[in-house]
Amino acid sequence: MNFNPQNILIINFGQLGDVVLSLPALRAVREGFPDAKITALVGKASAEIIEITGFVDEKIAVDRVKLRDSRKTWSIKEILKLVKEVRRRKFDFIIDLHSLYETNLLGFVSGAKQRLYINRENRSLNFLANFQPKPPLENKKLHLTDHYLNVLKPLGVENTKRSIKIFPPDSDIETVDNLLQKQSFQTKQLVGIFPGAGHPSRRWSLEKFAALAEILSRDVRLQTIVFLGPEETELRSEVEEKFPAETFIVDGLSLPQFAAALSRLRVLISNDTGAMHLGAVAGTSIVLILDERAPTTYLPLTEKLLVVQSGTLDEISVEEILQAAQTFLADDSFITLEKGQTGNA
Repeated sequence: MNFNPQNILIINFGQLGDVVLSLPALRAVREGFPDAKITALVGKASAEIIEITGFVDEKIAVDRVKLRDSRKTWSIKEILKLVKEVRRRKFDFIIDLHSLYETNLLGFVSGAKQRLYINRENRSLNFLANFQPKPPLENKKLHLTDHYLNVLKPLGVENTKRSIKIFPPDSDIETVDNLLQKQSFQTKQLVGIFPGAGHPSRRWSLEKFAALAEILSRDVRLQTIVFLGPEETELRSEVEEKFPAETFIVDGLSLPQFAAALSRLRVLISNDTGAMHLGAVAGTSIVLILDERAPTTYLPLTEKLLVVQSGTLDEISVEEILQAAQTFLADDSFITLEKGQTGNA
């Protein structure tokens, strides 16, 4: 293909999990245009992860939540400032991976001569794209990573690797290792729990997580760590109340530090949320608790994944999650349910 852009903007306004699943597409653009300057326009929450991949040269971070929740006059001013900034940078090629109305419009007014969007039914303004040939129509049955890679098909991207691994900076790894060493966890197998999720409908009950942690705490060779992100800070007092006293609660980590901490786990037990996607690309084994009605087109692309999807979230038992976690733990360092326990706490 005789196409050699020098200043590329990749727009991806997805949530953290969406952005993680888009990383193979970012890598493909980097490999396809090694001499170009590549900038990513992403949500503020995902910007740090994009940065540590090394796939982009610069990033523009937008606090979408603040834009949504603030006064309209302030939000409009911020949007106009963003448009001005994008135009100032004089991009010659725009790739909109998520392809929403507002991002399609931003690409159109950016001044870029070439704009590559995917046609998402009732979600995009595909007539504002002008790159030829156009990518395939959105196929909602595809895995999200394949959806992002489909956007790049007009660029000749085919059969690229779908999995990826990230490596947090040494400084963040050192911070996490120092934190764990202070707790004398060096000789233990670390079991992580992430009890939050962006929507309550994707959360396994905190009582069941607590019952699971209580069983794990009986084995002195295991250490349970509960991770709380910014959206889970209100859960801390409840976790302290319901979980065993030995449980180590960690919050306030940056995303690179969180990825570093996840890389030190033997297994992460998580709801369907960005944490499990981050754990997967950090190389962690994942036990995912998933409602039977939930789609599977968003699953992490890793071989170290066990999905427990045997019923609704309310129907999934502690025992099922315990057995799944045992797969990733040494057989001689794991305690099972005692006789008479139902595992349905």
